[in-house]
Amino acid sequence: MSNRVYVVGVGMTRFEKPGSREWDYPDMAREAGEKALSDAGIAYEEIEQVIAGYTSGDSTSGERAVYTLGLTGIPIYNVNNNCSTGSTALFMGKQLIEGGLADCVLAIGFEKMERGSIGMKYTDRTPPLDRHIKHMAELRGFSEAPMAPQLFGNAGREHMERYGTRPEQFAKIGWKNHKHSVNNPYSQFRDEYTLEDILGAPMIYEPLTKLQCCPTSDGAAAALLASATFVEKHGLRDQAVEILGMAMATDLPSSFEEKSSIKLVGYDMTKKAAEQVYEQSGFGPENVDVVELHDCFSTNELITYEALGLCAEGKGGELVDSGATTYGGQPVVNPSGGLISKGHPLGATGLAQCAELNWQLRGIADARQVEGAELALQHNLGLGGAAVVAMYRKAAFGDR
Repeated sequence: MSNRVYVVGVGMTRFEKPGSREWDYPDMAREAGEKALSDAGIAYEEIEQVIAGYTSGDSTSGERAVYTLGLTGIPIYNVNNNCSTGSTALFMGKQLIEGGLADCVLAIGFEKMERGSIGMKYTDRTPPLDRHIKHMAELRGFSEAPMAPQLFGNAGREHMERYGTRPEQFAKIGWKNHKHSVNNPYSQFRDEYTLEDILGAPMIYEPLTKLQCCPTSDGAAAALLASATFVEKHGLRDQAVEILGMAMATDLPSSFEEKSSIKLVGYDMTKKAAEQVYEQSGFGPENVDVVELHDCFSTNELITYEALGLCAEGKGGELVDSGATTYGGQPVVNPSGGLISKGHPLGATGLAQCAELNWQLRGIADARQVEGAELALQHNLGLGGAAVVAMYRKAAFGDR
């Protein structure tokens, strides 16, 4: 039988506009890591292995970042899985503890990004998204807009054509997430907008206006994972959050063989990972109280509702209109403000989602607190590609 895995400490920096603050990635990692250690009340020397995630940086940036916390000679792994890098680090850490290879692991993600839309770094080799871009061009052609808004904007267009979804329904997602971020001190943006503001912002790629698109960001986040033995030894029962289920899925044949922009941006791999998590945890989407999902664009939040089973296929627009995804409804989605407003430093995003959900389940999310939150769902997506889904619950020892 595999070992249970618990999150016992989390920490993160505020997410910032690239270049707006005088700091570097080791500073970010130190701040997030020290906060996680302080949260758990343990020393860095207790950690047996580290997984460090980032996408913008040279080889062994993970070591350079983590050395700010200590020099103990332990293994440090560098991982890069596009926008799902942070949750990939988390998934690897979980597997180390689950397999009995460690009792305490640090998963840490950080990013020092360049300003503006993300582009190709290397032009002398095959781009990792070449199949996605080629298929997108076959389905919808090219425009002068940045590539990511085209990919996810096309998914929104397909949803509109198939199901009658309206631009206002996507805009309501942007409105909700900006509104949620007003209460998040870690958020890159904390301004509230009207729905008219969202719709009237500069058009990036129809139906996506600027206020429905996530920004590039600098920042870091960290989570300490532990076994039940470690939890007991250090008296961490009162704050331990159990990972009830976690799965990663990569692209399926349907991503490229079906003529669907929705499938192209990861719908099926999200659905596959979610189904595995529901089976592992014994809980379904109807049981979830709070969700942090990958709203890189408002269109992706809406189609992800359906991939996660929060509503039936084609009913994402109706779910938005019902108000069920904000406070007073169930589940509350992206109380942090999501990527759209909180920001998106690629290596840190999945771990920031983990931090937010841990605070929610521990009842310490302050003005963002979802009343009575007992079960939490996380979704982190990276094109090229990987989707990571996780289910969390405040630990109740001996009940499973």
